[in-house]
Amino acid sequence: MWQSYLNGLLVAAGLIVALGAQNAFVLAQSLRREHHLPVAALCVLCDALLVAAGVFGLATLLAQNPVLLGIARWGGAAFLLWYGVKALRRALNPQALNEAAGAGPRSRRAVLLAALAVTLLNPHVYLDTVLLIGSLGAQQTVPGAYALGAASASLLWFFTLALGAAWLAPWLARPTTWRLLDLSVALMMFAVAGQLLTG
Repeated sequence: MWQSYLNGLLVAAGLIVALGAQNAFVLAQSLRREHHLPVAALCVLCDALLVAAGVFGLATLLAQNPVLLGIARWGGAAFLLWYGVKALRRALNPQALNEAAGAGPRSRRAVLLAALAVTLLNPHVYLDTVLLIGSLGAQQTVPGAYALGAASASLLWFFTLALGAAWLAPWLARPTTWRLLDLSVALMMFAVAGQLLTG
């Protein structure tokens, strides 16, 4: 059970931490202190629902078809290795996170709708959460623990951004910080891919 939980935590953490549209949006809202906690909660909820759909929907499908299980295993490992290589490349050429210029306060509804759009209209969210995290979770001995681990990573990351953005701002503006984050992501991706291939 704990191995499945840890696998979910590490895979999701590696995918969530990479600088992307959703993280940049949460961070910008947090730096502005504009409905940042509801935005973080919404991102966590979306991630948890998408991961659960992937883990439990794919779990049944893969259990009934060993060929699909093999494709998911090898495809998931290949994607993890590719993602790890991408993280290593980013570490060699890191980009500072630029705080978006504020255009005045917006209503909670407008901010949450924007957060939903950034989260659900991004095709990578389906590749990352439903297909990749879901297919890896479907192969775990305890898929529920894996899904909980993935949700925990999302919870920790988004609320860390939301609550610590002002304190983190000077460090997040440094390329060295993103270089270290990307190196950590690459190591996690390689470790989980290796476990998937040898397990």
